[in-house]
Amino acid sequence: MTTQTTPQTPSESEPQGLSGAAWLLALVPLILLGVVLTYLVATGGGLTELAGPPVEQVSIQRVMLPEPGIIQVEVVNDGPQTVTIPQVQVDDAYFMFEANPSTTIPRFGRATFTIYYPWVEEEAHLIVLVSSLGTLFEGEVPVAVETPQVSTNLFLQFGLVGLYVGIVPVGLGMLWFPFMRRLSRQAMNFILALTVGLLVYLAIGTWLDANEFAAELPAFWQGVPMVLLIALITLGVLLAVGSVRRGTESTPLGIAYRIAFGIGLHNLGEGLAIGAAFASGEAALGTFLILGFTLHNITEGVGIAAPIVRNNPGLRHFALLLLIAGGPAVLGTWIGGFAFNPVLATIFLAIGVGAILQVVWEVGKLVARDTERLGLPLVNWVNLSGLVAGLALMYFTAFMVKF
Repeated sequence: MTTQTTPQTPSESEPQGLSGAAWLLALVPLILLGVVLTYLVATGGGLTELAGPPVEQVSIQRVMLPEPGIIQVEVVNDGPQTVTIPQVQVDDAYFMFEANPSTTIPRFGRATFTIYYPWVEEEAHLIVLVSSLGTLFEGEVPVAVETPQVSTNLFLQFGLVGLYVGIVPVGLGMLWFPFMRRLSRQAMNFILALTVGLLVYLAIGTWLDANEFAAELPAFWQGVPMVLLIALITLGVLLAVGSVRRGTESTPLGIAYRIAFGIGLHNLGEGLAIGAAFASGEAALGTFLILGFTLHNITEGVGIAAPIVRNNPGLRHFALLLLIAGGPAVLGTWIGGFAFNPVLATIFLAIGVGAILQVVWEVGKLVARDTERLGLPLVNWVNLSGLVAGLALMYFTAFMVKF
């Protein structure tokens, strides 16, 4: 008996490997696109007679006072065309200056203007960059104070500030661990639900902080979409990593470490805000933020310790959790005080949003499992009151840092 095989049509057969001709076919649309773009740039799309005046746009990124009599202004050209800055005003008067690398700034280019002006300590100064077409770009020094320079003494002082804001309050919060070990399972469900509330508030706060830093970026960075995309990518990557362990429950210690990581990225943003406040001469604001963040962050230690109440991991893990959650506040204070970069600040906080949302998912699953073991519905008065209590704690302690 013979068997007949039905011949496959080309559409049903297995795809052939990519040959050199296939790659050439893939390049054809790109080559044609390049030709079209070249034509548009060269001819203005055939509408050159309707062209208006050049569009000039410069973003002032930072104003520094490195020493008495000198003002430095860092700028980025985030407009569509080259901009030339031939004149600089300070307090409505023209002053001599130097530009590095040049007064002509190409698109996406950067320049630093060093202005020789006898600024007065603790007074406000208005700086205006005047383009060759007369466009004015304004920057302000709200309180003239010499920009901090890196020194051993100041490095240690900023480090102590980060310690007060990050390590100390998180450590104090973790000291509730022995008390929580004596709670019943239902009471611990309340604490876990409270942790979810804390994390939800932190995710919202970190999102708002990231957008605040994103607003300072040049337009081409597309700050808000960038924050959203990075947060979603981070969340997706963490969920994908977690799916590798499909079929196995996340360990309480693993959840605690992920909570600490998300909180650490949030605390990095707090350190940046404090360091930047002192660097810009707003010492009163910096002190205000230190007090507020210290009070605000004590609840974070409770959230880290809650998942591991039934599994005492030992002092070594507690020390690592404390370092991961509170240490970034020290790093953030150093960066904010000596070398603030809004791009990096935005990226780190956006990653923090995604990381915190992933932890909300993990802790939420832990609450659901424990609630099921107790024979209760997921949405019950204990869980709901814990969630609301967590949100309320973060909301009302944040009064100390909002102005």
